Amino acid sequence: MHSTVKKPEYLLSIDNGTQSVRAMIFDQNGQLVAKSKVDIEPYFSTEPGWAEQHADYFWQSLCQACHLLWEQLEIPRESIKALSVTTQRATVVPMAADGQPLRAAISWLDQRQVDSKPELGAVESLLMRAVGAKDAVDSFHAQAEVNWIAQNQPEVWQQVDKLLLLSGYHNYKLTGDYRDSIASQVGYVPFDFEQLQWAGDKDWKWRALAGMTRDMLPELVEAGGLLGHISAQAAAETGIAEGLPLIACGSDKACEVLGTGCLDSNTGSLSYGTTATFNITSDKYLEAIPYHPAYPGVIPGSFNIEMMVPRGYWMVSWFKQQFGLQEQSAAQQQGVSPESLFDQLLEQVPAGSMGLTLQPYWGAGADNEGPEAKGAIIGFGDVHTRAHLYRAIIEGLTYALRAGKERVEKRSGQPITRLLVSGGGSQSDQIMQITADVFGMPVQRPHTYETSALGAAIAAAVGCGMYPDFASAAASMTHAGDRFEPIVANQKIYNQLYTQVYRKMYHALKPSYRAIRAVIGYPA
Repeated sequence: MHSTVKKPEYLLSIDNGTQSVRAMIFDQNGQLVAKSKVDIEPYFSTEPGWAEQHADYFWQSLCQACHLLWEQLEIPRESIKALSVTTQRATVVPMAADGQPLRAAISWLDQRQVDSKPELGAVESLLMRAVGAKDAVDSFHAQAEVNWIAQNQPEVWQQVDKLLLLSGYHNYKLTGDYRDSIASQVGYVPFDFEQLQWAGDKDWKWRALAGMTRDMLPELVEAGGLLGHISAQAAAETGIAEGLPLIACGSDKACEVLGTGCLDSNTGSLSYGTTATFNITSDKYLEAIPYHPAYPGVIPGSFNIEMMVPRGYWMVSWFKQQFGLQEQSAAQQQGVSPESLFDQLLEQVPAGSMGLTLQPYWGAGADNEGPEAKGAIIGFGDVHTRAHLYRAIIEGLTYALRAGKERVEKRSGQPITRLLVSGGGSQSDQIMQITADVFGMPVQRPHTYETSALGAAIAAAVGCGMYPDFASAAASMTHAGDRFEPIVANQKIYNQLYTQVYRKMYHALKPSYRAIRAVIGYPA
């Protein structure tokens, strides 16, 4: 008898984040086999607060990442069984009938709003006001990109044939089909987050979005389902095999939660990326903040209950640009990243940064604070240095995420018993130790920090039949990495600073934030 040895099978994941596009090959055990990375300009800005980027720039960066990957690939390309693409959330691409973008994509980082109100019926408006939903509805209307285009570029709006998120745009470029994953629908689009489908005809979202119609939206597919096959044109541009199945996955955050192995409501997933988030996975729809939706999880029928710090670990980049010239110069000489040298700054400073306490609302506040919220640093003294400021940034971000965890626990009634940390910041041992100390519980990072791409690969593995379901795929492809235990003395300091200082900062400073906004007009 001849025994047949099954040939290894592989999965291609592409992750179009905010800072880069990465193409990766994973094996069936979730191990990273090959990786390429193309750094990108997140956006350009022609007006204060605007953030746009050409959709074709994202696509060309994706093509470049693929070609860089093929150059280093040591496995036969035909052993790749499926592809999944995960992207940044809430970046909008209006498309013409000829399949071309009508204008630059509006990034999730864009801050423009409209001054109008949604056209609700009188009774509907009264009901929403009575249940406390009116502010959320007005905010949705004000921030929706389609409303800004309709009001300010009506000649563009009249030509819109399809309104896609960046995920849907890449899917279209790869297959020629207008389809997108249910788990990618995070943005100002008419999506029913509780029912996990496009909003029903009577849903208020249609009246809050200027002239949107159902035929402007792509067909939705559950994660693990087939979006299409790689077209001849896409194969020529990317080098991906023509006919390879493109499998639906989800947004980068949803894929990240899955890729860490966060599959239940007792496990917290911390994401240390451009946006810092705390998530749990639930089989029940729950709003941690009333009228702020839970987002679709990658596993069909699941929800990610999320708390967010918008600028998150973008603040490390901010620190590098504004105060990190010394590390940038040293890193260039040593051939390492400046961020790796920042760990030395963290080591120089004791827990609590000698009282320097930072509230990390450099963007649009945080999920549980008002729109007037701004960043703040208090407690300066003559002992403080650049190193103290950097450590205070990391501590402040971690305080904000701890507040998010506590809110989710309170709303869900479920204690968080396990913490998993992913994203670029999780590569730092110092940051991982600070996380354990601030949260007062052990924290663990997965075997790879490329958890968004791994989550996409898990969906691809299910979609191509490598595994029968998400549970078995996640069990085989996610693995525990390094574990960090809290240091008792540090934990005590952080707990006191968190409860006695940090938690009181926002309410104490709120009148000043409002005064700043009234005088300066920023944020708008």
